[in-house]
Amino acid sequence: MHDSPPLRDGPDGDEFRTDIGHVASQPGRVVFTADAIPWMETRGRIPGACAITSLPDVSEVGLDLPSWRRWFLRAAGLVVNSVPDENAAIFFQSDIKREGAWIDKGAMIIRAAEDAGARVLFHKIICRRPAGMLTYGRPGYTHLIAVSKALRCPDILPIPDVISDPGRQAWVRAMGVRAAAHAVRFARDHAGARVIFDPFCGVGTVLAVANALGLEAIGVEKARKRSEQSRLLRVGADELG
Repeated sequence: MHDSPPLRDGPDGDEFRTDIGHVASQPGRVVFTADAIPWMETRGRIPGACAITSLPDVSEVGLDLPSWRRWFLRAAGLVVNSVPDENAAIFFQSDIKREGAWIDKGAMIIRAAEDAGARVLFHKIICRRPAGMLTYGRPGYTHLIAVSKALRCPDILPIPDVISDPGRQAWVRAMGVRAAAHAVRFARDHAGARVIFDPFCGVGTVLAVANALGLEAIGVEKARKRSEQSRLLRVGADELG
């Protein structure tokens, strides 16, 4: 895997001048309207970056379940390989139920990470619903998993094992702002991130939180409407927890 900063292509493949790195007091953000898989395959590692993302469910990618499993493992491996070995990739993933069986996406992330030569730094749980509440269809929790090829997790990590308040969701499938802030702070303070990369950025929660916490951000989103939203989303300091 080669290192090549992917900051020259515009949202539709045209060259343009990005704001990334140009104004130190105002962290930049660039979003590419593109399919993340070929984008990551061709771009290589992003210097100084940590990845923070949530891979799409089977219902979002138009594949049957076995094909989606293969797609998911491949995508997760590409995310791990998109950042330098000494940095980290962090995943938010909620399990799903299909044909009477649960699919543990946390286990799939760990499998893909290990196949890519990475190890787990931490595995936390985010409450999507209050503890003790019955849920139907989607579980009331989300996995928060960080992996890295070379980084070691500090002995004392200021992230609770169970994050009870994920914060505001900008979209029904979006990460909560507070939960995203935990991931971004870890990337900034413990993984040496100068840039946050989200290859499935949706409406841009991770990108907005990264900017609010002083880091530049790169996103990729296939849906044009969501990519446009992700360029504009902002979060307030009071939302970060």
